[in-house]
Amino acid sequence: MASRKARLTLMKILSLFSVVRGYNIPVIALAQYLSAIFILAPNERALDVILDLNLFLIVLASTLTIASGYIINNFYDAQKDLINRPKKSMLDRLVSQQTKLKVYFSLNILATLIAFVVSWRAAFFFSGYIFLIWFYSHKLKKYAVIGNLTAALLAVLPFFGILMYFKNFYEVIFAHATFLYLLILTREIIKDLENIKGDLVADYKTIPVLYGEKAAKSIIMGLTLLTVIPVFLLIEVYDVGYMDLYFYGGMIFIVYFLLKLWKSQTHEDYLLLHNVLKFLIVSGVFCIVLIDPSVLVHGRKLLSVI
Repeated sequence: MASRKARLTLMKILSLFSVVRGYNIPVIALAQYLSAIFILAPNERALDVILDLNLFLIVLASTLTIASGYIINNFYDAQKDLINRPKKSMLDRLVSQQTKLKVYFSLNILATLIAFVVSWRAAFFFSGYIFLIWFYSHKLKKYAVIGNLTAALLAVLPFFGILMYFKNFYEVIFAHATFLYLLILTREIIKDLENIKGDLVADYKTIPVLYGEKAAKSIIMGLTLLTVIPVFLLIEVYDVGYMDLYFYGGMIFIVYFLLKLWKSQTHEDYLLLHNVLKFLIVSGVFCIVLIDPSVLVHGRKLLSVI
């Protein structure tokens, strides 16, 4: 049997994994690589993109920065998380606040140094990204609208880091980014509805707290309907290959989401809506390969030759 000390160490590792949301990090890294291969650098050979050292360093710096962002967000949200997520909060508290801060600063320093290997511009970008995450966690997230807008921006900024690296400013890229931004922004307001009790206790001035649940639902409905615009452009104007199947399927999920939205009243109802949007976002990551599925076949052939 494992000793008590070994079990405690394992629990602390699990706690830190929970704090940095380690289950999200690989998905974000995968999304960056798939975006690079199929959207940002479609004219380059997929294997060249995968083996690009600078791209790897940018993705690594992104994942470290995002992990540190989860830590500082957890640090400032400790009070309200006791109400909104009591079970997760108890696991997270196995690691002391002091240790969390040490890991936070270490990850940020490492991310900046890695970015500096790529270029001073990359280091500047990630330094600004790190500061904005801290400022959001410390101040902006407590306020309605600006907090939601900033949270959604922080979620898509890593992709703009790769966009600046490849310097390919195609219009289709911004259509994809707009669709993703609107989904994430909608999810942020859903999270405010989901966490309204903790936000009231912690004095967070979120949209549901200031204007009520009905107003928040109206805003969510408006944002959700706006996703039709980038979806129309991606299906009818731009060439997204077989990924149009994802967008057609996504519209079905959005109709279900809207029907469920107005019936939702409890924490569990909003959690379900949150998960619907999360599924739509994550499935969109994997469906990027539908833009040109033949890349997977050719890539397998290339790798087998190597």
